[in-house]
Amino acid sequence: MKTKINKKSVLKFSGILLLILLLSVLILFSVVIGKTFTFKVNTELGQWENTTTIYPNLSPEQRKNLLQNFKVAIQIPTVSFSESDQNISALQEFDLLLRRVFPKVFSSNLVKHEVVGNYSHLFTVPGREPDLEPYMLLAHIDVVPADEADGWDAPPFSAQEINGFIYGRGTIDNKQSVMGILQALEYLLERGYTPRRSFYIGLGHDEEISGPKGAVNIVKLLKSRGVKLLYVLDEGLTIMDGVVDGLNEPAALIGVSEKGQATVKLSVSSAPGHSSMPPRESSIGILASAVRSLEKNRMPNLFGHGPERATFEHLAHKFGWPHRMIMSNLWLFSSLLSGILEGQPDTNAFVRTTTAVTMFNSGVKINVMPAYAEAFANFRIHSSQTLQEVLKLIESTISDERVKVEFVSGFDPLPVSSYDDDTFGYQIIKKTVQDIFPQVTVSPGICVGNTDSRHYTELSPDIYRFAPSWYKPGDTARFHGVNERISIQNYEEIVLFYFQLMQNSDIRNLPAPRT
Repeated sequence: MKTKINKKSVLKFSGILLLILLLSVLILFSVVIGKTFTFKVNTELGQWENTTTIYPNLSPEQRKNLLQNFKVAIQIPTVSFSESDQNISALQEFDLLLRRVFPKVFSSNLVKHEVVGNYSHLFTVPGREPDLEPYMLLAHIDVVPADEADGWDAPPFSAQEINGFIYGRGTIDNKQSVMGILQALEYLLERGYTPRRSFYIGLGHDEEISGPKGAVNIVKLLKSRGVKLLYVLDEGLTIMDGVVDGLNEPAALIGVSEKGQATVKLSVSSAPGHSSMPPRESSIGILASAVRSLEKNRMPNLFGHGPERATFEHLAHKFGWPHRMIMSNLWLFSSLLSGILEGQPDTNAFVRTTTAVTMFNSGVKINVMPAYAEAFANFRIHSSQTLQEVLKLIESTISDERVKVEFVSGFDPLPVSSYDDDTFGYQIIKKTVQDIFPQVTVSPGICVGNTDSRHYTELSPDIYRFAPSWYKPGDTARFHGVNERISIQNYEEIVLFYFQLMQNSDIRNLPAPRT
């Protein structure tokens, strides 16, 4: 028996399907809009115990002195060129500067000072209640090279003032923290401060060359004493103002992890010969093809597999339309956002392991076919990948037996530190940011560079990377670049931030989240 399907039945069925589709769209739209207006994961804690018993009340003379101390620090060229080449005389001069401008820190019976690895510093400040687990503040003294000929508006070690900014290498990486931490402690000691909770200050002298003698030896010393740390705070992310498209307010990003790193050497060997009779492919051509493959075939987009998703979710309620709708509904728009992020180099670094070919060498004479060509590539590894996974991807991407791939150095991404409501370190840093910068929203983030803090993973599970320097559009290029600078106001704010952080850390327990 055959069933006759007439036109009326088809139209009726099509109408039902269309109705279902429209209802589905309406339901989806309602869910998206509803979540846009209600979504907020950035909770606030309840009533805090008041540990702020000392206020800075800086006089004009103190402001003048702290600025002068900072300028002198910038003028000392503590440059790390390589592991075998540092400006030792500058490091010695910097040591003398610290002792001269922070007399209370170095003479107080409360503070124990030790020189580690010849030029790094470890300060121990014992608290009144030894049962409270201590924390640690980190910063580094050394800086990367700088040449005025590159186009600086002021000599890079002049600490010259221009329109309210101090120009110089180290103003944002990382002498603002070195001087800010010690200046804050100096002011507290002058006012009779004795902490409730013990803490340490570690100032490395070779962070820019991976900290093999500074941070590594400080960690060894603390481990030998059985020290365990409640949290560690180092340099890293900053306060972004106008940098994130669509974000209506400045945001302080606290780095809860660092990307890993891998450096590989690529090389090709072939028979030499005269340039008048070249082979079909030269060693340079073969290697160039391999390099091109690495650059063209980028590592996979891994947005959402690491802490980078939480960054946007914590800031969602501060975005304007239509960004707020996207950030509040990443369950639906994750692919859209990740596609946008990978479109620019600075945000692409958050969503994948990045590939940077940094050195290429070959050839000895204009009319001689080179027998050997080599290149070096540096990879910054996404939090959800491992070093071994990246090395395998490199091999499969090149897929040419003529190209030798050698692992030079590297390490896995750092563990992701907690940023939950009951995590002491994260919440203390967040509260301190809001105390000093009430207009700023705080969010977890991923640090795409590496810091001395990566050596401290055995001492604490909670390591954070943040310094309260303000970054506005264009400022990220100043980091390790030309015209590194900091505003005079911002440096004062940094001193006040550490001044407040030391007191905020004296609470015994965090308050519960607000309901």
